[in-house]
Amino acid sequence: MSEQPESSSAPGAHRGRREANALIQRVLAARNDSALVVLEGFHALKHALRFQAPVEIVAAVQDGELDALTAAHAPELAAQIDALTVRIARADFKRMGPYEPHTGVVSVARRPRYDAAALLSGDLRGPVVALEDPRHRGNFGAAVRVAAAAEAAGVLGIGGVEPWHPTTVRAAAGLHFALPVASATLGQLQASGRPVVALDPEGEPLQPAAVPAGAVLLFGSERAGLSAQARAIAQATCALPMRAGVSSLNLATSVAAVLYALRLAR
Repeated sequence: MSEQPESSSAPGAHRGRREANALIQRVLAARNDSALVVLEGFHALKHALRFQAPVEIVAAVQDGELDALTAAHAPELAAQIDALTVRIARADFKRMGPYEPHTGVVSVARRPRYDAAALLSGDLRGPVVALEDPRHRGNFGAAVRVAAAAEAAGVLGIGGVEPWHPTTVRAAAGLHFALPVASATLGQLQASGRPVVALDPEGEPLQPAAVPAGAVLLFGSERAGLSAQARAIAQATCALPMRAGVSSLNLATSVAAVLYALRLAR
C-alpha cells in the first residue's frame, strides 16, 4: 500500500492551529485590557523583566532572533524568557496587531497601577517629569526612557496620549516598569505642595543647582507649549539656553537635557 501524504487536518496540525489562534486572541485582547500591556519588541521585554514586570507570555517567530538577542543582550534572562516563550509561524505572528516588531517578539505583561497623588506626596530624591498634553506617543515614550536612565522619580502625563499605550511603551523600550508612569492633573500638581518648575523658551536661563531635588518639571506639548493654566501653577519658569535662531527643541530632547543638567550639577 502506498504511503498517504500527511494531511493538514491531522490531529497535531489541528492542535497547533488552535494554540496559535488562542495566542493571537490573547495578545489582541490584551491590547484592549487596561490591566495588561503589550510589549512590542525584544528590548521592551528585556527591560520589563529586569525591573520585575509580571510578564505572562512571550510570542516569538519560529527560527527568529529571540535566542540570539537574548544571548547578546540579556543572557541572565535566558531561562526566564525561554520558560515564557511560545514559538509561532511568522504568518501567525503578523496577526497579533498593527505593528510587527522587526525582532519578532511580542509579550503581554500585567500593568502596574500608580497613583499620581501618592507619588507626589512621597519622599522623592529625584524630580518628577510632568508632560502637559503630549501629542506624540514616541516622544512620551522617549521621555520615559531618559527619565528612567536619569533616575527621575516618575513621569506624569497631563491630558494628551495614554501613558501606557503599546506604542509609548515600545518607544520607552519597556522602561515604564523602572519608575512610576501615570496620568495626572494640573490640580494634583498644585495640591501636592511641591515646587513646580515650568520649562519654557521665555523663562530665565536654567540654573540646575537652584532646582529643588523633588521638584516637578513641567513641560508643554510639542506644538503649543505650556498652557496658561500650567504657567499659573509654576513657582519658576526656566529655559534651556539655545543658539540664536533656534526656536525650540523636541520634547524628549528637552526632558533629557534638563534631567542630565540636574544630574550632573549634583
